[in-house]
Amino acid sequence: MAITLRSQREIDLMRKAGAVVAEVLLKLKEIAEPGVSTAQLDGVALQMTADAGAEALFKGVRTPVSKIPFPGAICASINEQVVHGIPTEDAKLKEGDILSVDFGVRLDGYCSDAAVTIAIGEISEIKRTLMDVTKHVLDIAIAKSAPSVKWSQVAAEMQRYAESAGFSVVKDFVGHGIGRKMHEEPRVPNFVNDDLLANDIFLVEGMVLAVEPMINAGSSGVRTLGNGWTVVTRDRKCSAHFEHTIAIVKGGCEVLTVER
Repeated sequence: MAITLRSQREIDLMRKAGAVVAEVLLKLKEIAEPGVSTAQLDGVALQMTADAGAEALFKGVRTPVSKIPFPGAICASINEQVVHGIPTEDAKLKEGDILSVDFGVRLDGYCSDAAVTIAIGEISEIKRTLMDVTKHVLDIAIAKSAPSVKWSQVAAEMQRYAESAGFSVVKDFVGHGIGRKMHEEPRVPNFVNDDLLANDIFLVEGMVLAVEPMINAGSSGVRTLGNGWTVVTRDRKCSAHFEHTIAIVKGGCEVLTVER
């Protein structure tokens, strides 16, 4: 497993890309309300990306199982949709929904990636708790990531907290290294399994990771819809998703996907 360590110059460039990501997600959070379509949100993200001189990472991406290139700048996943929701005019937000928005850009050759789950109007207590727990799972990773720490130690704390709250960690999707490409080594799961224990990762300065817990209100099982992209929970219960791009630095980590 070849993990590329980034120089301070490269991290500075990724921080600039991260600021664009953060600005777009903040704007989408402000305008996401009942009656707004996910296509409208996508249009705003595309325009802001162009205005920043950046490239939307997700638009046009292909996978072996997808029937079409991903058509949006954002992944817009509502309620039981876990990730990779395609933005459309027909998908209009309703009071009580939760919307997970995943978004990334490349700027000056370097990438950053983040996600946030947004409450649409007044939401149920279970949805609010799910959002809070998922955000805290990400906060745990940020607080515990530092040079010489094993990733399995971080992942164990993330999984333990989510499961102690009565929720489950999605195991079909994991975080990843990021740099010149959106997906690089290493894979960074939000849970512990035999593969991670056998191939554990020691965090070192210069490593840049996109950490993205996806937490389900019910079971961890997911499936992909017929469009080849949108992933939903098998039991149709809600899911939440939060993500930051972080750089491992002396004494801890720096979150790169925040406003500057």
